[in-house]
Amino acid sequence: MEEKKNILTYTGLKKLEDELNDLKVNRRKEIAEKIKEAREQGDLSENAEYDAAKDEQRDIEARIEEIERILKNAEVVDEDEMDPNVIGVGCKVVLHDIEYDEDVEFALVGSTETDSLDGKISNESPLGRALLGARMGDIVDVDAPSGIMRYEVLDIIRE
Repeated sequence: MEEKKNILTYTGLKKLEDELNDLKVNRRKEIAEKIKEAREQGDLSENAEYDAAKDEQRDIEARIEEIERILKNAEVVDEDEMDPNVIGVGCKVVLHDIEYDEDVEFALVGSTETDSLDGKISNESPLGRALLGARMGDIVDVDAPSGIMRYEVLDIIRE
């Protein structure tokens, strides 16, 4: 079974590559030093520092494996080839929420880069799927758990 493609913006790709490099180059060395220091304290069976360091090492290795898997299946969005008048992954959108009469701004990113606290929504979310392909002035209906939500596309921003 083929793994699904991880759609990334160039910024998201760079961020993951930087994190992977930091984990491999810096964090591995730091944790190896912590384990070495904990071993020097003697009896490992009752050594909380050793156990904590081993747990941290396991977490770091799991994150390295996860990032490598994401990068192996990464598909980077080439924003230069996209129509600037159509919403796609990698652009910011300004929407008018018709029900609440307020404007909201989101960046549309691949699911790997999603961060709702930073205003980054996934292209696979209900809102993201509804926005893909829309143009300025379009009214977009989103089938949300709370019912149909309507948005007007006010602006599409390419960075």
